[in-house]
Amino acid sequence: MPELPEVETIVRQLAPQVEGRTLERLEVLDPRWCEPAPPSALDDATRGRRVERVWRRGKYIVWELEDDVHLVMHLRMTGNMLLAAEAPHTRVRFHLSGGERVLFTDPRRFGTGVVLLGSDARDEYFAARLGPEPLDPEFTPDVLRAIAAGRRAPVKAFLLSQERIAGVGNIYADEALWRARIHPLRPVGTLRRPQIEALRDAVIKSLEAGIDARGASIDDFRNPDGARGAFQDRFLVHLREGEPCLRCGRPIVKMRAAGRGTYLCPRCQPRPRAQRRPTPVNRA
Repeated sequence: MPELPEVETIVRQLAPQVEGRTLERLEVLDPRWCEPAPPSALDDATRGRRVERVWRRGKYIVWELEDDVHLVMHLRMTGNMLLAAEAPHTRVRFHLSGGERVLFTDPRRFGTGVVLLGSDARDEYFAARLGPEPLDPEFTPDVLRAIAAGRRAPVKAFLLSQERIAGVGNIYADEALWRARIHPLRPVGTLRRPQIEALRDAVIKSLEAGIDARGASIDDFRNPDGARGAFQDRFLVHLREGEPCLRCGRPIVKMRAAGRGTYLCPRCQPRPRAQRRPTPVNRA
């Protein structure tokens, strides 16, 4: 599934190509993309509007159109946005002034699009779904500590929850936990301040590394120009089962955490000790 770095890569490549152009037609080929709204409603709301800005919030791509109209899209598992005349698995065509065309392709058809009228509606939409942006300066150790305080969820599940931190998925959670030397099953509320600081820094470094490599192309992800990302060639721990840990040399192992295949070093990321159960009191 495309995560924050993949979505950021798409946005950075699309923005110079589409900002300032007019969206002449939004051709939705698969009605599932915008359900329950009909495709004609999205075309009516966006047709003829200038694309003022293309940006990202979490894993969402936002096309900000004139008159405060916002086209908000999520790639889900296999979505891509390509600068191309045609491509397999096309679900939506964006016809732009100057003859430019952007395609939303999606083999598994899980991606979505919605039109939101007004900045307030857009902000409410994101507030109900997303936590803070991890690459914003406001994402400090104190903010992360406040979000994690008192929570018993495993830290891997916490990182995958978009309501807690926006944009982190399975790949970058594994990479961040390895960097921070934290076991994926450690209850997030038990992390001490130095571990919170290490985790915050590790999340940022992992995401920035993914952006620098233009994302990870394990299965379907492609950049808008059709090129593959390179981050899969730079993984520190993810998908490296049986290979030596780059820090200590011990073999990387794979386990299940938060319902996802999870990779870790058992030496660098020691398993948390089971909490002691209270000894029953004999009242006889």
